[in-house]
Amino acid sequence: MQNIAPTNEQSRTLHKTIKQVTGDIQQLQFNTAIARMMEFTNFFTKETVRPREVLEKFVLILSPFAPHLAEELWQLLGHTKSLAYEPWPTYDEALTKDAEIEIPVQILGKLRGKVVVPAGSDQASLIAAARADARIAELLTGKEVVKTIVVPGKLVNFVVK
Repeated sequence: MQNIAPTNEQSRTLHKTIKQVTGDIQQLQFNTAIARMMEFTNFFTKETVRPREVLEKFVLILSPFAPHLAEELWQLLGHTKSLAYEPWPTYDEALTKDAEIEIPVQILGKLRGKVVVPAGSDQASLIAAARADARIAELLTGKEVVKTIVVPGKLVNFVVK
């Protein structure tokens, strides 16, 4: 734990966690809130540097689920007052969105590969990225594409003869 600025990936993980846990608590979906906090913990366990700012916010969202443990962690982070008087952390909506997404590519309904594209790509971009993938291009060689089904942000499926 160090007093340094979090990386972009660390910030995205933190803000996604805050957003989901906040929403899950409001909807009384505690199991999914805990699952998201476990994902956060798994991500940061692999990190060599853990920024103090990120850990403090995580301890705050952990506190409704494990109040005594959260108080102990809060003191270990160097705070003398109870975390009960701290405001709930807020998230930046821009940091909760992924810059890139992975799209599965199917041929005749069978998964044949995946491509990484910018989030919000249009149909033409998804088709171009799918055709540019070496494995997909090889599988489409010599076949006639009868129809291309695109679900934006979800999948590309080539129907071939």
